[in-house]
Amino acid sequence: MTLHSHRLTDRDSPIADDDDEVRFCSACAFSAASMRAGYDKAALRDLHVLVEHVGPFRAGEHVFRAHDPFRAIFAVRGGTVKTVSVDADGNEQVLGFYIPGEVVGLNAIYPERYPCDAIALESSYFCRFSFPAISALATRMPGLQQQLFKLISKELGMATRLAGDHGAEERMAAFLIDLAERYATQGFPARRLHLAMSRNEIAAHLRLAPETVSRILGRFRETGLIALDVREVELRAPDQLNALARNVLGR
Repeated sequence: MTLHSHRLTDRDSPIADDDDEVRFCSACAFSAASMRAGYDKAALRDLHVLVEHVGPFRAGEHVFRAHDPFRAIFAVRGGTVKTVSVDADGNEQVLGFYIPGEVVGLNAIYPERYPCDAIALESSYFCRFSFPAISALATRMPGLQQQLFKLISKELGMATRLAGDHGAEERMAAFLIDLAERYATQGFPARRLHLAMSRNEIAAHLRLAPETVSRILGRFRETGLIALDVREVELRAPDQLNALARNVLGR
């Protein structure tokens, strides 16, 4: 069976880019929050001029590297990115995955160097914001400042979510539900996912063996929780997956 999933491209992404300071990147983590707060055209223009569009970064290319000086944060416009740390023995830990509308690099605010690598999983595009400049603007735009704090808090939450002693099926269900909800927030269909990441990368994120990830996905398919075609996933029973994920997601 072939699933027709939403493949995220710069052309069809809800992340708009129309060069209009009132409507630019309407789903961007910063501009969307600013518009909801009711800022006028002049205020949004101040935010718009901070944006530098960069990309494409091809699959496997670094957006930034661990220990690079921290100067900017990156809002994903299109594509998917993973953040990775490598321990002294060379083992890779995938810290997180970022999709359009999300911001990469906030965990570098202290100690002012990126603590990890950010690597494109597919052709990816970004809005790059100078962090000193956006921080200065946030002091004049409380709505923008609140959004910065919200994003930093979310980043901390992502870092601690998998620290508990959760079962493998719970972790996998939480991964799928969390990813689906994040896509839905950006205007994509909530039940159909394209997994830009490999099974090995999912395993490195969930702290599981790759064969365990493949086995659980197969079990989810056999029991009707998902439909699966290589990297295309349809959530067939989201309520059951939610129940499995509840402890991991803190619900």
